[in-house]
Amino acid sequence: MKIAYLSTFYPFRGGIAQFNANLYRALAVRHEVIPFTFERQYPDFLFPGKTQYVTPDDKAAVIESVPVLDTANPLGYGAAARRIAREQPDILVMKYWMSYFAPSLGYVAGKLKKQGCRVITVLDNVIPHEQKFFDRPLTRWFLHRNSGFIAMSEAVRNDLLALEPEAACLLKAHPLYNHFGEKTNPQEARRALGLDPAKKTVLFFGLIRDYKGLDLLIEAMNRLDEGYQLLIAGESYGSFAKYDAQIRQAKRLENIRVFNWYIPDEEVPLFFSAADVCVLPYKSATQSGITSIAYHFDVPLIATDTGGLKESIGAQGTGLIVPEASAPAIAAAIEAFYGADRHRFVQSIGALKTSLSWENFAEALIRFAGTL
Repeated sequence: MKIAYLSTFYPFRGGIAQFNANLYRALAVRHEVIPFTFERQYPDFLFPGKTQYVTPDDKAAVIESVPVLDTANPLGYGAAARRIAREQPDILVMKYWMSYFAPSLGYVAGKLKKQGCRVITVLDNVIPHEQKFFDRPLTRWFLHRNSGFIAMSEAVRNDLLALEPEAACLLKAHPLYNHFGEKTNPQEARRALGLDPAKKTVLFFGLIRDYKGLDLLIEAMNRLDEGYQLLIAGESYGSFAKYDAQIRQAKRLENIRVFNWYIPDEEVPLFFSAADVCVLPYKSATQSGITSIAYHFDVPLIATDTGGLKESIGAQGTGLIVPEASAPAIAAAIEAFYGADRHRFVQSIGALKTSLSWENFAEALIRFAGTL
């Protein structure tokens, strides 16, 4: 089968590029897959981080893709669609995570679909965490131009069906990231990061945005005794000033260690090796790619009961679910985690690893395409 895959690939960086690289490789084992990417993903003024591109320090998955789509130039959408259509693909695979991409990806999807190509989009989000008035109409227009969708949580599938009730949708859990290397000794990792090797170590990892609730986790640390330490690792999308002010006023400032920058792939094992548990104190969510990284390193999770996190963590027995997004509830859950048998969480993670492979995800996508 011939597959065109249009999304974020090298030289762009980040979790979506990592997802696409892994799925591309799994699909390419049995099918002809042509990766296409953006000439321009976002205009610089819309991108809140430091850079959209890999740097010399990044250990990136290099997928040689064809740049075809400038999302900010509607005059080029037709040329991008014609370039992809020239390959005569049976399937067009895309990723969708915010309504900014609806006009560009929707145009390409519509053109390919009219020519008989089945268009399947893997949905990270349907309704953004930080909503604007134009999100729903743009997303509804985009959805209508697809053949089918893959949702990685019940929350995303429900959002999809709310906007497009007749949509064909496959529910398939996020595969595990497995390209980061091996876990190292926890005490050595903590020393390398300037942490106390003997203290209970809680990790917050990933891009820092308001909806992810880092402020709640920092406040929760004030409710824990001096035997706990917090490791914060990730680039802030927007100002870090309010979190910095919180940390400076914390009861035990010395027990909070911050790495406020993009963590390159080769450094990821160090942070997860140092952690006993990874906390997702989200105020809103669909699913999180951080769960897949944590599972790769056999690190249990504590997550608030929002979006699909209960489905992907609590129901699987791989961690604890916090009943509400509040500092007291998060602090109580952290204490409960250390009072529980951690080994049973790790055993549950091990049981998930085979089923959550990229190969299984790719095979499910192909089977789903056959039903469209």
